[in-house]
Amino acid sequence: MQGINAQQRQVARRVDKDDWRSSWMDWKWHVRHSVRDISSFEKLLGVRFPDLERRAFSRTVDKFPMSVTPYYLSLIDPDDYANDPVFRQAFPSPKELEIGRFDMTDPLHEDEDSPAPGITHRYPDRVLFHVSNLCSMYCRHCTRKRKVGDVDSVPSKKTLQQGIEYIRNTPQVRDVLLSGGDPFMLSDERLDWILGELSRIEHIEVVRIGTRMPVVLPYRVTDDLVHMLKQHHPLWLNTHFNHPRELTASSRTALSRLADAGIPLGNQSVLLAGVNDCPRLIKTLNHKLVKNRVRPYYIYQCDLSEGLTHFRTPIAKGMEIMESLRGHTSGFAVPTYVVDAPGGGGKIPVMPNYLLSWGTNKTILRNYEGVITTYAEPESYEPQYCDRNCTDCNLQLKEEDAEEKCVGIEKLLSDWDDTQSLTPAENERMERRTDHDAA
Repeated sequence: MQGINAQQRQVARRVDKDDWRSSWMDWKWHVRHSVRDISSFEKLLGVRFPDLERRAFSRTVDKFPMSVTPYYLSLIDPDDYANDPVFRQAFPSPKELEIGRFDMTDPLHEDEDSPAPGITHRYPDRVLFHVSNLCSMYCRHCTRKRKVGDVDSVPSKKTLQQGIEYIRNTPQVRDVLLSGGDPFMLSDERLDWILGELSRIEHIEVVRIGTRMPVVLPYRVTDDLVHMLKQHHPLWLNTHFNHPRELTASSRTALSRLADAGIPLGNQSVLLAGVNDCPRLIKTLNHKLVKNRVRPYYIYQCDLSEGLTHFRTPIAKGMEIMESLRGHTSGFAVPTYVVDAPGGGGKIPVMPNYLLSWGTNKTILRNYEGVITTYAEPESYEPQYCDRNCTDCNLQLKEEDAEEKCVGIEKLLSDWDDTQSLTPAENERMERRTDHDAA
């Protein structure tokens, strides 16, 4: 089959030797055959873990369940699986049972900032809408490990309606982020209904979707899904690539379909020890992303969720990575490095210090090379007095769009101007009409 490599064919045959040719690119087939136990993982990957390790892995799965799509499993190098970045993100580690003294069940206080079912309202003008706790793959570094494996993983339509009603009754909300779990685990019909309900709320300006499907199950991005999403612009989508190896031919095809549909794409990586804590690797990842029309949006410092201590790096490692990006590659290939503050404080950007000092008349800065320079402040600056009366402000801080104006023949051609004819100035016939009306 075109686009299917030898490793994928081998995994597919081990999953379903009779039907794999017709099913490999069916996303629902991958969900049905998600790997949830150690024995199946060994069988499909063609490896055998030592007995002591198997028992340790099993204890981890008992607390933090495992689910890996055959597609994502097929990206693992079986000859060096222990060091493989895909394996480390997908396979349980006994280190997840080591709960550090700073670890928390809900470090971001998402549940405490929830005024309605499925809603986290932290920032003034936007909300997080949890539309599913179900994923096609359980990432081992998930900040919502507390929800993984919940029995009631997909909210009912009635529960979703409660979240929608909160959004409808909260006019300061202009931006809704659909998250989970993974929203793309919902059917096209259910997702279409949610997007349709949100589009009918007058104060909602934009909807975003957070999904890892382009990474772990790109076949979910079907023509039918994309056609449906196109009906709900303005729509943005953020995905979650952590390593260049994840940008396969299938992933690139999924991203291309979404971008061609006019959906702006962003990526949110998590800095993970032993997976991507390398300046060269992150730069390579970001270059591959922008080549596929995906804007690197965030690099997250790994959260303080239970069982993630072995994934966490010092913030200094993130700073080192940012030093390797700013000035060394295109500005749009440089994401914002953020710490999602424990206790629900929100995302705090952190970056190397380029502002060295400042005085009354000068500011001292340094660039990515270490060059130190001076910026001379204006000798005379009179700030605009603001009395908070925006209506009379002479800065023209108007919130409405600028009026489109037509000149000349353009008036006759435009769709938004009602002019039917143009009459030269001092036309005698028009002057006679004016004189007659005046009389």
